[in-house]
Amino acid sequence: MNALNLQLTLGPLLFFWPRDTVLKFYRDAVEWPLDTIYLGEVVCGRRQQLKSQDWIDLAGELTAAGKRCVLSCQALIESESDLKRLRKLIDNGQVAIEANDMGAAKLAHDQKLPFVAGPYMNIYNAETLALYKTLGATRWVPPLEMNSETLRAVLSQGVEVETEVFAWGKLPLAFSSRCFTARHYNLKKDSCEFRCLEHPDGMTLITRDSQDFLTINGIQTMSAGCQSLLPHLTEMAEMGVNAVRVSPQSAHTQTIVATFAKAIAGQACDAEQLALLKQAAGGAMVDGYWRGQAGIANLGETQDACA
Repeated sequence: MNALNLQLTLGPLLFFWPRDTVLKFYRDAVEWPLDTIYLGEVVCGRRQQLKSQDWIDLAGELTAAGKRCVLSCQALIESESDLKRLRKLIDNGQVAIEANDMGAAKLAHDQKLPFVAGPYMNIYNAETLALYKTLGATRWVPPLEMNSETLRAVLSQGVEVETEVFAWGKLPLAFSSRCFTARHYNLKKDSCEFRCLEHPDGMTLITRDSQDFLTINGIQTMSAGCQSLLPHLTEMAEMGVNAVRVSPQSAHTQTIVATFAKAIAGQACDAEQLALLKQAAGGAMVDGYWRGQAGIANLGETQDACA
């Protein structure tokens, strides 16, 4: 196998972990074979174990250690305090941001700060991508439900913006003004007791037939299955994708990153690595959206999960 012209990135942390756990995680991640690390709170403004300045300072620390960093902004802005935190991130003046809301893109444009257009920006065609480029986008992450053929068609239009695909992790599907975790505990959103801390990878919902269906993560709804696009890396490289994203999880992230790095380097996975990857997924590995099927469609026992 030949090495692939793909970068490997670590996406923003989507779950709520204690401050010390977060800091240790990222200080360990400095040693991993990553090109870019995304930092920041994307899901909920009440998750304030690390404040905006803490994320900015951490970005400076990791940058000094040789990593490229991007500050990810909250996807659902609901209050003046959320807006204040957004402005704080953008006003850092040096570290690029990942805009997950049109307001963030506007503020970054006003500050002449390059940004990544995150997966929640609803970019489904080349015309919209070109518009974001005029605002200052240097990279975009396609919507998670976009299939490979649609992505190929967008990239064929030649808009000069780098493309990064969400390649591993529970799929963040939707946001709501209601907090599902608080509701589970019969608590109000504004007095949630920070129960998300008890669920470092979210809470799995099952159907009446005992099938894993969704994951709730505060105000965010996610897939229960873990998206794995490892078998599709060669296809991505051939169509012009620039980077693939691994989404952090509470265990095995280092193993996942190492496996992706090995595949990008052109090395096939052995049986032991494949077993570790399946263990790391914590359930079904899915790739249905990429193949133009239902997102819950899984890789299948007969298909190798490695590229």
